[in-house]
Amino acid sequence: MKIAILILNWNGKMLLETFLPYVVKYSKGHKIFLIDNASKDDSVAFVKTKFPQINTIELSKNYGYAQGYNKAVKQVKADIYCFLNSDVRATPNWLVPVEKVFSKHPQACILQPKILDEKENDKFEYAGAAGGFIDQLGYPYCRGRIFETIEKDNGQYDGISEVFWASGACFFIRAQTFNELGGFDNNFFAHMEEIDLCWRAHNLGHKVFCVGTSKIYHLGGQSIPVTNPNKTFLNFRNSLLTLTKNSSHPLFASIFLRLILDGFTGLKFITQGRFNHLLAIIQAHMSFYRHFPLAFSYRKKNKNRKRYKSVTSIVWIYYILKIKTFKKLKTH
Repeated sequence: MKIAILILNWNGKMLLETFLPYVVKYSKGHKIFLIDNASKDDSVAFVKTKFPQINTIELSKNYGYAQGYNKAVKQVKADIYCFLNSDVRATPNWLVPVEKVFSKHPQACILQPKILDEKENDKFEYAGAAGGFIDQLGYPYCRGRIFETIEKDNGQYDGISEVFWASGACFFIRAQTFNELGGFDNNFFAHMEEIDLCWRAHNLGHKVFCVGTSKIYHLGGQSIPVTNPNKTFLNFRNSLLTLTKNSSHPLFASIFLRLILDGFTGLKFITQGRFNHLLAIIQAHMSFYRHFPLAFSYRKKNKNRKRYKSVTSIVWIYYILKIKTFKKLKTH
């Protein structure tokens, strides 16, 4: 089984210096590719000099995560693609459990390992943790992480479990499945594209797993920091596009409820003085409405949308609990 490890890079020399040696050391027998999104630093020269065994694919401009990988895989032949962030620390034998699951379970088309925090090694990392799920309104959450609440890793997710989506920080997919799905949605640029791809895979009957017997450590927040309003824009806009394309629930009711709940989030940003993030939410909705005809046309063509068992909106529950807590505080 050939696994191609593809690492997307944009001005990430410092990250490559720190994390790439671990990937090279613990990935013997598998080809590694650096996909460069037209970096301005000398990260490509660094890799060519220090790691000449790594294949480099240099793109003409910054295509983002989705289109960057879509373009790169056309030049890569493998059975399995591993899309790996440049801020991931691989561990000994991290690929062995993944290979076993792909070999023994033909229905497993997308996998992720257990993702722990590079800064706090005993905790799960925000971006994917131990595998993701999604609620009825398209809000993602993970085993090991809901909102800013992060669990400690006590071995509670060390098994092999079916999940709804795998994290783009370390995303394994059969090449045949990736090609069948047409790759990531180029319109997303970055964020939520892996959830959209997993949702489309589910609609075709494929399965997604978290392999808790494999682990990596992820630094996180390096491509677009959480303080950057562009991250807020992409997350909110792409979440709505994903919901529109794939959900089996009544669409316009879902969008209306999302408008209300996203408004609550905007109010939260106001109380925090983060007005640029409020603006990002507004811009995300405006961009979504512009992209809506294209997303809706995909929805109409997609006859395989299935109704999944999912929780009521975790955001709605969150705000109800916050309001009840606030009322209790006022009466004491």
